Amino acid sequence: MFEFLSVLWFFLIFVLIAGYFVLDGFDLGVGVLSPFIARNDGERAVLRRAIGPVWDGNEVWLLTAGGALFAAFPNAYATTFSGFYLAVMLVLFGLIVRAVSFEFRAGDPGWAKLWDGCFFIGSLLPALLLGVAVGNIFAGIPMDAIGDYAGVPLLGLVTPFTLLTGLLGLAMFLAAGAAWTALKAPLGSELRARAVRLRVPLQVIALALFAVVSVYALAIVGTEMDPALSVLRWLFAALVVVGLAASVAVGRFRDDDLKAFLAQSAVMVALVALLACSMFPVLVNATPDSVGPAITIFNAASSELSLTWMSIILCIGLPLVLAYHVIIYRTFRGRVNSEDLTHY
Repeated sequence: MFEFLSVLWFFLIFVLIAGYFVLDGFDLGVGVLSPFIARNDGERAVLRRAIGPVWDGNEVWLLTAGGALFAAFPNAYATTFSGFYLAVMLVLFGLIVRAVSFEFRAGDPGWAKLWDGCFFIGSLLPALLLGVAVGNIFAGIPMDAIGDYAGVPLLGLVTPFTLLTGLLGLAMFLAAGAAWTALKAPLGSELRARAVRLRVPLQVIALALFAVVSVYALAIVGTEMDPALSVLRWLFAALVVVGLAASVAVGRFRDDDLKAFLAQSAVMVALVALLACSMFPVLVNATPDSVGPAITIFNAASSELSLTWMSIILCIGLPLVLAYHVIIYRTFRGRVNSEDLTHY
């Protein structure tokens, strides 16, 4: 039972990460794209309104993933959050700055340019650094005998591979942001037209980066992977490629913004699933020169009692969270119109 719960929570944490990657991904993408596709205050207000009702609820998935990692695999939580301390603080700084700028922008027009700049920076930092962090846990970090990070803070975490994974994550967020903007901007508007024009190049860039990261991971990083999951890895890799192609096709040739966004979201879920299948059963890989071993679900899991109670809480809490999202997205469905911009 203990091993089953450990495996279950390994994949459940990746489910939570996928939820954040999809839901807050387009929020961050909209924020990073905002200086480049919004040409006036009216268009910037449309972007803020497009994510305004949902962005804070979307961040719940990141907080839940961090809490689940702490409760289920405390050793992995301790190593990642202490080793990546400066990077984590920069991500939190970005999320805080984004929230503050978002709330202050409408009520403080005299500082509009400052808040718009903060909105961009606060979206860019998490969008880039989260991918860098993922690259590190996959490629491995130097660890001492007790499992603590033994490298140089921040600078030791930046390598060609982790930069590529950071850029891949950023490209996925930007493509999702463009797809969401195209879905929410008024029909016939210049804002939607710019988002549609950006959507395909960003998806092509994301596909190219995915290919480069995959080759780099297999040929140079050489992280060991569970052979039993090789079929699933190939399946999810194929879904990433097919999903991007489908998003391009339905968006460009059928002009269907909803299906283009859903296909882009499916790609992001497949990418996280590919990462999970490539990592299992490892939570944080160790570099070859590490004194300590890699952190796995078998040497980092908490007690069976803790995992059992977490599973019970999940069965109660997850339906409530999903119901909340269904209500919010259904309530604010449709494109943004002039009547929606009163408070933005």
